[in-house]
Amino acid sequence: MSGLTGADCQTCGACCAYSSDWPRFTMESEDALEKIPPHLVAGDLSGMRCDGQRCSALDGQIGVATRCTIYEVRPQVCRECQPNDEECLTARWAYGLGRVSE
Repeated sequence: MSGLTGADCQTCGACCAYSSDWPRFTMESEDALEKIPPHLVAGDLSGMRCDGQRCSALDGQIGVATRCTIYEVRPQVCRECQPNDEECLTARWAYGLGRVSE
Protein backbone atom coordinates (compact mmCIF):
# COMPACT_ATOMS: atom_id res chain seq x y z
CA MET A 1 0.00 0.00 0.00
CA SER A 2 1.15 3.53 -0.70
CA GLY A 3 1.94 6.19 1.84
CA LEU A 4 -1.30 8.04 1.12
CA THR A 5 -3.32 9.64 3.84
CA GLY A 6 -7.07 9.83 4.26
CA ALA A 7 -6.88 13.40 2.99
CA ASP A 8 -5.69 12.12 -0.41
CA CYS A 9 -8.80 9.95 -0.73
CA GLN A 10 -10.94 12.86 0.40
CA THR A 11 -9.63 14.85 -2.54
CA CYS A 12 -10.51 12.07 -5.00
CA GLY A 13 -13.76 10.22 -4.23
CA ALA A 14 -13.82 8.51 -7.64
CA CYS A 15 -14.24 5.01 -6.19
CA CYS A 16 -17.58 6.09 -4.71
CA ALA A 17 -18.92 7.50 -7.96
CA TYR A 18 -17.93 5.38 -10.92
CA SER A 19 -20.32 2.41 -10.71
CA SER A 20 -23.69 1.83 -9.11
CA ASP A 21 -22.69 -1.87 -8.94
CA TRP A 22 -19.75 -1.09 -6.66
CA PRO A 23 -21.24 -0.36 -3.22
CA ARG A 24 -22.75 -3.84 -2.67
CA PHE A 25 -23.35 -5.48 0.66
CA THR A 26 -21.47 -8.76 0.92
CA MET A 27 -20.09 -9.67 4.32
CA GLU A 28 -21.87 -7.17 6.57
CA SER A 29 -23.60 -8.45 9.67
CA GLU A 30 -27.21 -7.53 10.39
CA ASP A 31 -25.95 -5.24 13.16
CA ALA A 32 -23.63 -3.43 10.72
CA LEU A 33 -26.40 -3.02 8.15
CA GLU A 34 -28.76 -1.57 10.74
CA LYS A 35 -26.27 1.27 11.36
CA ILE A 36 -26.55 2.50 7.76
CA PRO A 37 -29.35 5.08 7.45
CA PRO A 38 -32.26 3.45 5.56
CA HIS A 39 -32.56 6.35 3.08
CA LEU A 40 -29.03 5.49 1.84
CA VAL A 41 -29.79 1.81 1.18
CA ALA A 42 -30.91 0.59 -2.26
CA GLY A 43 -34.56 -0.39 -2.60
CA ASP A 44 -33.64 -4.05 -3.15
CA LEU A 45 -31.38 -3.96 -0.04
CA SER A 46 -28.39 -5.19 -2.07
CA GLY A 47 -26.15 -2.23 -1.31
CA MET A 48 -25.96 1.51 -1.09
CA ARG A 49 -28.47 3.64 -2.97
CA CYS A 50 -26.86 5.44 -5.88
CA ASP A 51 -27.79 8.58 -7.74
CA GLY A 52 -26.78 7.49 -11.23
CA GLN A 53 -23.37 5.92 -10.72
CA ARG A 54 -22.60 7.86 -7.53
CA CYS A 55 -23.12 6.47 -4.03
CA SER A 56 -25.71 8.57 -2.23
CA ALA A 57 -23.47 8.71 0.87
CA LEU A 58 -20.77 10.62 -1.03
CA ASP A 59 -20.65 14.36 -0.48
CA GLY A 60 -18.56 16.84 -2.48
CA GLN A 61 -16.93 17.17 -5.89
CA ILE A 62 -14.89 14.32 -7.41
CA GLY A 63 -11.20 15.21 -7.71
CA VAL A 64 -11.60 18.32 -5.57
CA ALA A 65 -12.99 17.54 -2.11
CA THR A 66 -15.19 14.63 -1.05
CA ARG A 67 -16.25 12.77 2.05
CA CYS A 68 -18.30 9.73 2.94
CA THR A 69 -21.20 10.82 5.12
CA ILE A 70 -21.29 7.36 6.76
CA TYR A 71 -17.55 6.67 6.86
CA GLU A 72 -17.59 4.92 10.25
CA VAL A 73 -20.33 2.48 9.16
CA ARG A 74 -19.51 2.19 5.41
CA PRO A 75 -19.87 -1.24 3.75
CA GLN A 76 -17.02 -3.76 3.68
CA VAL A 77 -16.39 -3.29 -0.06
CA CYS A 78 -15.69 0.39 0.65
CA ARG A 79 -13.28 -0.50 3.44
CA GLU A 80 -11.37 -2.86 1.17
CA CYS A 81 -10.72 -0.36 -1.63
CA GLN A 82 -7.20 0.95 -1.12
CA PRO A 83 -5.30 3.83 -2.76
CA ASN A 84 -3.74 2.77 -6.07
CA ASP A 85 -5.26 -0.73 -6.03
CA GLU A 86 -7.04 -1.98 -9.16
CA GLU A 87 -10.46 -0.62 -8.13
CA CYS A 88 -9.01 2.76 -7.19
CA LEU A 89 -7.13 3.13 -10.46
CA THR A 90 -10.13 2.00 -12.53
CA ALA A 91 -12.32 4.63 -10.87
CA ARG A 92 -9.67 7.36 -11.17
CA TRP A 93 -9.23 6.55 -14.87
CA ALA A 94 -12.99 6.89 -15.42
CA TYR A 95 -12.78 10.46 -14.11
CA GLY A 96 -9.63 11.36 -16.02
CA LEU A 97 -7.52 11.31 -12.88
CA GLY A 98 -4.07 9.75 -13.02
CA ARG A 99 -2.35 7.47 -10.58
CA VAL A 100 -2.06 8.94 -7.10
CA SER A 101 1.49 10.05 -6.30
CA GLU A 102 3.15 8.08 -3.56
